[in-house]
Amino acid sequence: MWGVWIESLQDRKSYLEFYRNNAKRGEMMATTTTLSGEVIEELKQQATEHFWPHARQTNDMFGDNGLKLVSDSKGVWVYDVEGKEWFDTLSGMWLVNIGHGRKEIADAVYEQMQGISYSPGGTVTPVTAELAGRVAALAPDKQARIYFVSGGSEAVETALKMAKNYQKNIGEPTRYKVISRKGSYHGATHACMSLGGGGIAAPINYGPLMPGNIHIEQPDAYRGRCCSADGGCTLECARDLERAILHEGPSTVAAFIGEPISAASGIHIPHPDYWPTVREICDKYGVVMICDEVINAFGRTGKMFATEHWNVKPDITTVAKALTSGYLPIGAAIASKKIASAFEGDDNDTFRHLITFGGNPASCAAAIANLDIMENENIVDNAAVMGDYMYDRLQTLYDHKIVGDVRGGKGLLSAVELVKDRDTKEKFPTELKLADKATAALQRHMILGRAGDSIPIAPPLCITKNEVDHFVSQLDSALTEIETTL
Repeated sequence: MWGVWIESLQDRKSYLEFYRNNAKRGEMMATTTTLSGEVIEELKQQATEHFWPHARQTNDMFGDNGLKLVSDSKGVWVYDVEGKEWFDTLSGMWLVNIGHGRKEIADAVYEQMQGISYSPGGTVTPVTAELAGRVAALAPDKQARIYFVSGGSEAVETALKMAKNYQKNIGEPTRYKVISRKGSYHGATHACMSLGGGGIAAPINYGPLMPGNIHIEQPDAYRGRCCSADGGCTLECARDLERAILHEGPSTVAAFIGEPISAASGIHIPHPDYWPTVREICDKYGVVMICDEVINAFGRTGKMFATEHWNVKPDITTVAKALTSGYLPIGAAIASKKIASAFEGDDNDTFRHLITFGGNPASCAAAIANLDIMENENIVDNAAVMGDYMYDRLQTLYDHKIVGDVRGGKGLLSAVELVKDRDTKEKFPTELKLADKATAALQRHMILGRAGDSIPIAPPLCITKNEVDHFVSQLDSALTEIETTL
């Protein structure tokens, strides 16, 4: 790699002009861009005054655990404007599955936008039609229909409306309630936030939740309330769904939604009979089963779709993120033939739902190029193999007394839970500010990611054995520091 050095640019306009003139299409993806201290400070000032970062305070944007100014990337690595190399623990935000810096995506998008970049009402582009067929061929139901949207939250919103509308269309108009699991995260819109209360969207900040949302237990063999005293699974977390349906009244329940493996709730791998049991309960009471695969799908768990691990076919599957590996925004609600067929008939059966950027041609071109890379380079198989290897390597972290549980075993989706006492599973008290200290330790070891009671691990699926070894070694050192600090 070579660096682009900028010694004395007078203002942000000059920097942007330099970047445009030197960044030929695709070329910068294989370079590192190093900026002078003066330019870095100016960019930080622009951000400090005008940028509103997601889920962060605006008055300390570049503090010890603050934002990093990054300019380049390749594979599992991200480079900041000072030329430092960072390991991307979470594939950006659980989505850069093929890895950073793939010129093929940029080329595909450029070529598509040379033709048509937006299809007017009453039209569809060839690339959108092709992607619909491509996704259906990969989906659990090969006769599925694909409703394209802009991202994960929109995919879940679409699935909720679709499920309720489906119940009305088949003569069940009183079904409007949705059952979800405590601690799940299904998106940032108000309806999605109401589904589980997990993640960054704290319901207390936004007033009452959407009505009709019922919360049940989550699979958790480590701390689960539904598990036996010795930590074994009793499937009571799955049967909690049936109890909730009967309590609310089956004639009022439209759908159940859950992630095959929930990232927000701590990446607990469910018992092999969990999802088959949920499928059986949904069928028994006429409840639409929605699987939120926004994080799980497209190889993350070592299968194209996580539900393949248990041979389960959802009624609706939501996807986003890794469909383009994050190169452009996209999402979709994948409706099984059973669901889609209910919207065929007279005018009253039409699904009257519209998303402005759903099926955007440029995003669809990125998705097709992304799927080509996945299939041609056996990315999903690599996720399975490297996932097993990483899970095995992570077991060495039990040498640290603060490591209470290491979870994984399904592709490149793992978690390390930190505890004050391994025997009692006692958590660290809030006043110790574990998240701040752990995050700072990770960053001192050049790891980009999240940390708190658990450290989630989901690197790009192109990762190699040597990169796994490097990451686990760095994490081991970071845990030593965290242990000493606490």
